[in-house]
Amino acid sequence: MQTPINLFKQQLLAQQAQIGLWLGLANPLSAELCALAGFDWLLIDGEHAPNTLSSILAQAQAITGVPGNQVLARLPVGDPVLVKQYLDLGVQTILIPMVESAAQAHAMVQAARYPQANGQGGVRGMAGTRASRWGHIANYAQEANAQVCVLVQVETALGLEHLEAICATPGIDGVFIGPADLSASLGFPGQTEHPQVLARIEEAISRILRTGKAPGILTTNEALARRYLELGVLFICVGLDTNLLMQHTRGLAARFKGQNAPHKPSGMGY
Repeated sequence: MQTPINLFKQQLLAQQAQIGLWLGLANPLSAELCALAGFDWLLIDGEHAPNTLSSILAQAQAITGVPGNQVLARLPVGDPVLVKQYLDLGVQTILIPMVESAAQAHAMVQAARYPQANGQGGVRGMAGTRASRWGHIANYAQEANAQVCVLVQVETALGLEHLEAICATPGIDGVFIGPADLSASLGFPGQTEHPQVLARIEEAISRILRTGKAPGILTTNEALARRYLELGVLFICVGLDTNLLMQHTRGLAARFKGQNAPHKPSGMGY
């Protein structure tokens, strides 16, 4: 067996924009259904969804069972132990929330890399796990580092202050701007489309691109999503399974009960 190629990482390096969907239902059946929709990637959320390692594994298996899908997973916190566990499940692309310094970013890269010759690499623990198909991938330990993709989430004013240093950290593949927490940090909680928040986001996208790293973001506003793609965002989430289910079920009920269309759930932008 061969070490799986991380196509999501390859596309980032080729500067090809990729469109994704956020998964918060914590269910392999809904994950498989969403995988059939045709997105480039789906992210399993371990921070704000009721996920466990077992449920993340089940969803990852369901997603990869549909050709053309790449699995991303967001950790609940930037903990080296969790980095190891998520990677051992076979997830190759991880998103670390609330990164505010280069030191944090460096620690996450180290946790995601196996030690290599001459003191290179990181501190990821060695074991025969699902990632190596329990040893059936003979060269996994030598090849895994090149296929792991580390994305960090910058979502505070402090993180923006240190953005260039975070981007300059070797091994960081992309930086995801978190609109919801950023809006709160900037003094506009829940107002992810406040003019001042949008201005800081656009500035951050430009700053990330200047460092040569891949910028990413989430928005359910289609016009705004297209604007971000024009600005050079390379991985963008354009919807959430929870929001889609809420929006369409409420709308369907309202139409048949003769009610006005309900207010569209915001989803807070994550």
